[in-house]
Amino acid sequence: MHAAPDSDAAGLEQVDAGTWRCHGRWTVDGVDRLSRELERRAAPGSGRLMLQGEAILAMDTAGAWLLHSLLERWRNQGCRVVTAGFADHHLDLLTRLEELAEPPVPAPPKPLRGLHRIGKSSLDALQELFELLSFAGETFLVLLRALARPWRIRWKAVLADMENAGMRALGIVGLLSFLMGVVIAYQGAVQLRLYGANIYVADLVGLSMLRELAPLLAAIIVAGRTGSAYTAQIGTMQVTEEVAALRTIGISPFEILVLPKVISLCLALPLLSVFADVMGVLGGMVMAKLQLGLGFVPFLDRLNEAVTLRSFLLGLGKAPVFALIVVLVGCFQGFKVAGSAASVGHHTTLSVVQSIFLVIVADAWFSILFSWLNI
Repeated sequence: MHAAPDSDAAGLEQVDAGTWRCHGRWTVDGVDRLSRELERRAAPGSGRLMLQGEAILAMDTAGAWLLHSLLERWRNQGCRVVTAGFADHHLDLLTRLEELAEPPVPAPPKPLRGLHRIGKSSLDALQELFELLSFAGETFLVLLRALARPWRIRWKAVLADMENAGMRALGIVGLLSFLMGVVIAYQGAVQLRLYGANIYVADLVGLSMLRELAPLLAAIIVAGRTGSAYTAQIGTMQVTEEVAALRTIGISPFEILVLPKVISLCLALPLLSVFADVMGVLGGMVMAKLQLGLGFVPFLDRLNEAVTLRSFLLGLGKAPVFALIVVLVGCFQGFKVAGSAASVGHHTTLSVVQSIFLVIVADAWFSILFSWLNI
């Protein structure tokens, strides 16, 4: 290490108590030996140190990185290092390495406990709610502008979304609605038989399905089936930067990605609710025949008396609101995806959970409103 300054071998020597001098060829050929030598050296202590570089014959990236690491180690030990005599191109290389060096990893934050965790979770939930409301407001503005100029709406995309969200969901919606009608009729028949009120099973099945369960069941199925698909589609486009590309060329992602989904689902979900009404009543009618011996004609006659047009329309009127909730939450979570496929999965799960939760909350508010209005 104490080679003469004119030697080609890279080295570092101490001139006096506060001065060190680099010499030789700081290149990739000698950095391995020099690195081991520098690791064995004792720390120079703290205070002001001057590092001279006029005797450096050559320096490449490997040598500059070794010198940069040495300077960082001295600075971490409390030294104030000043460089002198370095050639301009050597200083430029050192500067570039300092710019590219990774910043120090911050210490992990302390885990929150008790009220701190509750408060942070509450603030995060409120922030996400405000973001969702902002997203909904922007979507409604785009919808109003599109309704004023309907020729700008991508009707082909609307019809394709209606097929995916509506027609292809008929099987699962019909099956589950039929089974729900069977369950309601079976559970009601056990009690109605005790009082000889078999005919009122039509009231039970008809009112529960048409007014409450059919639109709610259809919305929950669509939230799990279609809302998650919206999130995954838009989220994947976020990861592949297709959404950024649309914005770059001046196309609004709301008009291309969100608007057709809003229109199609608001049309498809009411139709699915009507289909769920029919299948639920059919299931209840079949079970009433098997369990109570009630014929189809008496069942339909009593259903016509028990279920009014107002009850049917009240249940049908919930469907567009449920559809807006599902499509807005699904698209909102899709636009929040960032970084990786893991983020797509995370936000898809959030989309389903939040959609179902908000649909049930909306249904509860409808029940309160209808009770307050006495309808």
